[in-house]
Amino acid sequence: MKFPASGRANHTVLALVTILYWSSLYVYVPILSPYLLHLGASYSMAGVVLGSYGLTQICLRLPIGVSSDRMKRRKPYVLLGMLTTALSCLCFAWGEQIGWVLVGRIVSGLAASTWAPFTVMYAGMYRSDQATRAMGSISLLTAFGQMIGMSLSGYLVKTGGWSSVFWTGSVIAFTGFVLALLLKEPKESIDRAPMQYSEVLPVMKDSLLQKVATLSILAHSVLFITMFGFTPSYAVSLGADEVSLTLLVVAFMIPHAVSNFITGRILAPRFGAWPVVLIGFLFSAICSAATSIVTDYSLLVLTQALNGFFQGLHFPLLLARAIQHFPEEKRATAMGFYQALYAFGMFAGPFLAGGLNEWAGLRSGFYFAGILGMVAACLTFFWFLRGLRSAVTLKRASAE
Repeated sequence: MKFPASGRANHTVLALVTILYWSSLYVYVPILSPYLLHLGASYSMAGVVLGSYGLTQICLRLPIGVSSDRMKRRKPYVLLGMLTTALSCLCFAWGEQIGWVLVGRIVSGLAASTWAPFTVMYAGMYRSDQATRAMGSISLLTAFGQMIGMSLSGYLVKTGGWSSVFWTGSVIAFTGFVLALLLKEPKESIDRAPMQYSEVLPVMKDSLLQKVATLSILAHSVLFITMFGFTPSYAVSLGADEVSLTLLVVAFMIPHAVSNFITGRILAPRFGAWPVVLIGFLFSAICSAATSIVTDYSLLVLTQALNGFFQGLHFPLLLARAIQHFPEEKRATAMGFYQALYAFGMFAGPFLAGGLNEWAGLRSGFYFAGILGMVAACLTFFWFLRGLRSAVTLKRASAE
């Protein structure tokens, strides 16, 4: 099989593979919590299944990142990601049982654990000073792929039943696997010396990485409680059907993709990265909490459109700041550690929200998401903006 002849072709192939990867991982997300309720799961059990996706990544993302840096290879993990994504969809499709759904979600967590080599391979196609631009671009591809997959789910359920969603996901993933065979490993990755195990701990102890990962834990908790968690179930409780769920997804994902694109190219260069992150957390917290008081489907769509935009502001900026200060040979390790930590939010967010929903009703989880968003906004201010403001004041005083 011939490889792409140029860097531009390699970039295009990876972009397409990325879209297919996220489409197959998210094609069933809007119907997952309604599907679990259809199978007779409680809110607590639904929280366990939804959270297992993140729990798997907590365990696997760092080892995969270290292994990728040690091997000096990214492509094998891209191929592994596409194969395990296909397998996870097949687990869902093989039987309408909660046990199979849990297995499928755990395997999808394994598939998502390969995302660190994906992002590092993509960042390697840009100059080192363009990390924010690179992460903004791949975040846009991520959102676009998720939107395609999630937009299909309602239509597929309506026309072919629950299992058609999972079979479609497996076909998309296998197509991505075949396309990924065309990828060419970046030459600089092959030529460099492999990272040593003794370098892993200093990477993990990096102060900026730890702070950014903490903010990302909170960001992913909010996301996996809301649109990637219980918002579809709340929409169903308001009378939404399969088509309405698709419209809800589109309303969230289009603004999410737009803000992913403009945050690194326009907003951060003009206003600074951390003010944009703060605005994203603050308003996504308000929108998440406001979901709980919405009693009309059309208003729910509006809150999710706003939530999608504001959540899209901080994700690419946090992603860029997790790795941009590390040399290339340590970036997969740094990204693996970062993603393993924020995967805790994927697990803990829906797990805790599921317990709250079981105890106090479905609305309580959205209040919880709002609180988490406000905590993230406060941490952003005290860690990064308060010190920045003091530095500006000191600089002006010295100039006078």
